[in-house]
Amino acid sequence: MDEFSIGTAATRSGVKVPTIRYYEQIGLLAAPTRSDSNQRVFSDRDLRRLLFIRHARELGFEIDAIKTLLALQDNPDQSCATADLIARARLVEVEQRLVSLTALKAELETMITSCGKGVVADCQVIEVLADHGKCMNGKH
Repeated sequence: MDEFSIGTAATRSGVKVPTIRYYEQIGLLAAPTRSDSNQRVFSDRDLRRLLFIRHARELGFEIDAIKTLLALQDNPDQSCATADLIARARLVEVEQRLVSLTALKAELETMITSCGKGVVADCQVIEVLADHGKCMNGKH
């Protein structure tokens, strides 16, 4: 079993040192063992956990969901129904965000197309940004 410092754990996992400390503080990562000089000593298991957390964060999972998913991972013989529910909830959030982003894209396209490229006083981009009521779609 390999053991390494927090700096090495950060490099190998792609998680910054302060973030690793934060994950330890909030209980996503167990407090690692300490060396004789009181420095954190991380194991391969800790690294795998950091990689799991980083990937889950990249996919947009909230900290509480990640805590639950980690607890499930720690007990692999139980049903995956909870993991499925968490992933489905995240999918709904992503789908809602896509609707919002599509509306935002359309609004930006309309603003740009309407731009007369004259003076700021007549600029549709400035006009619409100043008055949300002039937006074509309120879902952004």
